[in-house]
Amino acid sequence: MAIQISGGVTLSGGVNLAPGSGGSSGGAYSFQGSNFGYTTAGGSYDDIIDKYSFTSDGNATDVGDLTIGRSAPAGQSSSSSGYTSGGSDGSNSNVIDKFPFSSDSNASDAGDLSVARRFMCGQSSSVNGYTSGGYTSTTTNIIDKFPFSSDGNATDVGDLSVTEYGFAGQSSTDNGYATGAQGIEKFSFSSDGNATDIGNLSSPRRGGSGQSSTTHGYQSGADNFLNVIDKFPFASDTDATDVGDLSSTNYQSNMAGSSSTTSGYAVAQEGIDKYSFSSDGNASDIGNLSVNRNLACGQQN
Repeated sequence: MAIQISGGVTLSGGVNLAPGSGGSSGGAYSFQGSNFGYTTAGGSYDDIIDKYSFTSDGNATDVGDLTIGRSAPAGQSSSSSGYTSGGSDGSNSNVIDKFPFSSDSNASDAGDLSVARRFMCGQSSSVNGYTSGGYTSTTTNIIDKFPFSSDGNATDVGDLSVTEYGFAGQSSTDNGYATGAQGIEKFSFSSDGNATDIGNLSSPRRGGSGQSSTTHGYQSGADNFLNVIDKFPFASDTDATDVGDLSSTNYQSNMAGSSSTTSGYAVAQEGIDKYSFSSDGNASDIGNLSVNRNLACGQQN
């Protein structure tokens, strides 16, 4: 990620600074990455941390391992680290793993979720990671929150408006979003509380991936082999629209998502799909994962 200072100077970090924006630093958080996307975990209880470039199209490389192999976790990103939370390692996991963006290395165990579960989605504010929904022996509506500033356990800070699993996660500066089934759920980063249903996807689904530009959330793919890319605005509560399709090779179930400053990435099986944030349109296949898998999660820096 980058620190954007007025006048066009970019420094390493994870905060966009603009005149008049809020916060003690005078800046607003930028969820998108400038350097690399990551795909972690996978369907055969994989412990792989894959990394691929945002600046040039190409294959991912295996750069480290999680503390435990797992499938169907949630992914979060701070300015300095990626997080992989929950999932299944044969039974439901509550482990929150953390790995550094500054070097290619293994993850460490940074804490636990409030409830062990799988098939959740992840959101990230400037200071906290969130893990929403999921499946234990039944569907859940828990919104968990854990700090980026220090390792520690997550706390249950609210509920989604429905109990569901297989959501995709998106993040704006101010709010977290969980998209799946038919609905778009929204909850505030500034105060703990429940989510509200603010709109609908273009068609019902679960198991897709989430991406975020600075102005819109995206939900791409689904577990019924739907290749739709849906888009909804952060500025107003309204329904999503179908703005494109994933490539024919990659519209697989339970995809991982990541976001650069210019593009959304949807990753499953072997392929890495990429589509533009600046104009609506279809995705293209721009590379492969190090190992063919789905049921992974995504991060970015």
